[in-house]
Amino acid sequence: MRTSRLTTTAVAVAAISVLATACTGSSEAGASDDPNAKTTINFWHGWSAPAEVKAVQDNIDRFEKAHPNITVKVSGNINDDKLNQALRAGGSDGPDVVSSFTTANVGKFCSSGAFTDLKPFIEKSKLDLEKTFPKVLLDYTQFEGKRCALPLLTDAYGLYYNKDAFEKAGITAPPKTMSELTEVAKKLTVEKGDTYQQLGFMPNFHGYETVVSHYMPSWEHAYFDESGKSNIAKDPAFAKMFTYQKKLVDSLGGYTKLEKYRGTFGDEWGAKHPFHTGQVAMQLDGEWRLGMAEDAGADFEIGVAPMPVADDEADSYGKGYLSGTIVGIAPASKKQNAAWELVKFMTTDTEAVVNFSNGIRNVPSTLEALKSPDLKFDPRFKTFLDIAQHPESSTSDGAVNGATYQLTLQDFGYQYEKGAVKDLQAGLEKTARQIDTDIAKAK
Repeated sequence: MRTSRLTTTAVAVAAISVLATACTGSSEAGASDDPNAKTTINFWHGWSAPAEVKAVQDNIDRFEKAHPNITVKVSGNINDDKLNQALRAGGSDGPDVVSSFTTANVGKFCSSGAFTDLKPFIEKSKLDLEKTFPKVLLDYTQFEGKRCALPLLTDAYGLYYNKDAFEKAGITAPPKTMSELTEVAKKLTVEKGDTYQQLGFMPNFHGYETVVSHYMPSWEHAYFDESGKSNIAKDPAFAKMFTYQKKLVDSLGGYTKLEKYRGTFGDEWGAKHPFHTGQVAMQLDGEWRLGMAEDAGADFEIGVAPMPVADDEADSYGKGYLSGTIVGIAPASKKQNAAWELVKFMTTDTEAVVNFSNGIRNVPSTLEALKSPDLKFDPRFKTFLDIAQHPESSTSDGAVNGATYQLTLQDFGYQYEKGAVKDLQAGLEKTARQIDTDIAKAK
């Protein structure tokens, strides 16, 4: 299970502005320790659910068995705010190995020196990253040529659907294009006065996981041009996405009615999630939702498919949005060689990655692990394994100020979907200028 990407982003952005002042020591400065000496290192991670914490500890136990000279002290439930404070403070009680769920902040982590440059360690270990990890994962763990993190499990986003509701509505297959998504969503929607008995799909940007960054992979797009300037007003994919989303909102009853219905939803991470309860018949979500829905006792058959794609990109069906956990080394650590041994083990050892993936129920992050016969997943989970390996799957671009540009674009989306912005192109141009200004200030 994973904390929602956009819900954590707001917290992360607030903390990330201070990360630039964190210790910026290089790997060479802190890597004088003997990795074969008996030592203890601190590993900080964000998982908190009992099953997840156990899976982390199981992997640490495997590491300690393989490296009997290194003891790992584990601290869980660490968000980017807590991580920031520790990185600023430094000291022996701080983390040596650090992890984060916020891939959008890698640009800030790398450019500010908040995470150590891993290049010397990778070269010394003679790791061939291109043969180890899918390309998208390599992209979101580096920024402008500086690699300060490695992937630790992957999140792949797809479309969940209520097969019982599909059968009742006479729908035989999940939608593959965005026009089909609209058609199916309307067929599945059952109105009840000024609300709904069942909503086919919650399209609003405040809906769970239906955020700009998760919609955009359905269209081939580029957030920035070759000069690093915002591309959202020039690339027609963004106008197409916002136009589509607004029409879908309007076709399903309108913004106000949908927002009122959204107010009846249970917590995104609880048993009363609207997909679990049947309040919505289709849901854009990550791979973790399958296990959560099963655990919640959903009383219908659950189907899983890739997210539909733009009508004129139908041949790319199967792609999706990718994100995941990242892991790196704290620059203030005086045990960076030992820390690297843990990072290398957790991210590249096939058995470790597979076992951790089985325990956390996330997608494996290495090419070998993705094909491992030891993966123990519901057959439907293969959809996410395929999305993770699709050549046209994508993630959000990195930026020197982390996720700020995504929040700016998301805020524009809130205004556009409710009709506060009438001129889409003018709004995108204004938003692009704000993104460029914010990035220029960060530099």
